[in-house]
This record gives sequence, C-alpha cells and structure tokens, in this order.
Amino acid sequence: MDSAGQDINLNSPNKGLLSDSMTDVPVDTAVAAQAPAVEGLTETEAEELRAELAKVEEEIVTLRQVLAAKERHCGELKRKLGLSTLEGLKQNLSRSWHDMQVSNAYKKTQETLSQAGQKTSAALSTMGSAISRKLGDMRNSATFKSFEDRVGTIKSKVVGGRENGGDNLPSPTGSGDRPLPDHIPF
Repeated sequence: MDSAGQDINLNSPNKGLLSDSMTDVPVDTAVAAQAPAVEGLTETEAEELRAELAKVEEEIVTLRQVLAAKERHCGELKRKLGLSTLEGLKQNLSRSWHDMQVSNAYKKTQETLSQAGQKTSAALSTMGSAISRKLGDMRNSATFKSFEDRVGTIKSKVVGGRENGGDNLPSPTGSGDRPLPDHIPF
C-alpha cells in the first residue's frame, strides 16, 4: 500500500494499516495473560492491568507506524522541494548552535570566561607596569650607566672614525676611490 493511501488518523477504524514491512513485533496477549499476578492484586485488577497494557502496547505500535509514515512523507516532500540531507544538517546545526547560545549554561560559562579574561588582563597590565618600573630603575643604576657610557664610547670611536675619513672600510654604496668588482663572491 503506498503512503498516499494510508489512513494515519488515530481515530479512524483503519488506523495503523501499513505494509507488512513496517509492523513491529506483535504483542502476545496470551503470554501476558499467563503471567502470575503480582502480590496484593486481585485477579480482576490484574486482568484490567493486562488489558490496559495490551492497549498501550497496541497504541505504541500504531504510533510508530504513523511516525514512519510521516517520516516517509516528509522525505518525499523534501525530495520534491530539492532539499538535500546536507541542507537539513546545516539547518539542524544552526538551530542547535543558536539553542546552545541562549541556554543558561552557555551564558554562565561565557560570563565566567569574560570575568576571567578581565582579571587576567588586569594582572598582565599590572605585571607589565612592574617590569617597566624595574627596567627604569635598572637603567638609572650605576652599573647600567657605566655600560651605557662604554657603548657610547665605542660607538663614537666607530662612527667618529668614519666621519673623519680615518677608516679604510668600503662604503656600502660603492662610492670612493676603488670601483666595485663586477661579481662579488660570497
């Protein structure tokens, strides 16, 4: 029987009439009737409970069949509309991501991480200020002044000698008395 001819109305006398491939394991009412009654229940109460159980199990089978029919129909509609499985997956992921972002757990985690980031930023800023202050103190120390003076002396000797023409080092631009060779080996 095709899905268009199936009656999925739960109030219909033909409810649950689907192809044999969609039926679940049948409920064996004979086994349920043979089960011993639970202590404290009369035989009449046990019969009523067994009947209700059989009815509920039958409804479950019917609902599974209806759900399967609806899922097939949904698949057919999606196929006709050209919606692929990938599109459905994208929509599901997008919807799930949105649902997660509006959840209380996500919001609390986000707030906690934001606060932790602010505290870390403040701590690093304080540490950076302390390091800058220590470097400033070190720069003003006698040892650093002595080192700075020595570097300055060496620099003035190197740069001062070039400005006076006292060195014989070739200029990086190649100007001077000697022409640069055509090829310079490395």
